[in-house]
Amino acid sequence: MNIVLIGMPGSGKSTVGVVLAKTLNMSFCDTDILIQENDGRKLQQIIDTDGIDTFLKIEEESIINKKIEDCVVATGGSVVLSKNAVEHFKKDSILVYLKVSYYDIKKRIHNLNTRGIAFKKGQTLKDIYDERCPLYEKYADITVKSGRGKIIDVVERIKSKLDFS
Repeated sequence: MNIVLIGMPGSGKSTVGVVLAKTLNMSFCDTDILIQENDGRKLQQIIDTDGIDTFLKIEEESIINKKIEDCVVATGGSVVLSKNAVEHFKKDSILVYLKVSYYDIKKRIHNLNTRGIAFKKGQTLKDIYDERCPLYEKYADITVKSGRGKIIDVVERIKSKLDFS
């Protein structure tokens, strides 16, 4: 069984994921790093050179083609745009949505155009937030508020909902 963290860019998936994996004695995988390793380029380079549609296809293929077991997985914020990737995770994973308010996301993300965030030309951070949050809600098995406070508190909230205490 895997624990897959979903949520907006800047919601803390990678940071929380590492601590959660250590706490549960599980492996850790970050799909953004997986994409970069598979493609040999940074996320933003893929988006700038090949476009958003190609990036999303590469993201989906990287996830579907990677065998992941007993792992905490931090996904890219755009993973929910791929029904195939989400269905792949749903087979043997618990999806945990790290829910953060738009206000907190806006405070955390200052490099929208260089961070490797998948968004269409003309979209704003608010547009991305409004598009993806309903998808995170739809696909999540568990939702945990992650906006403020200590990382360990978020990890403890996840553990309590997983009944791993």
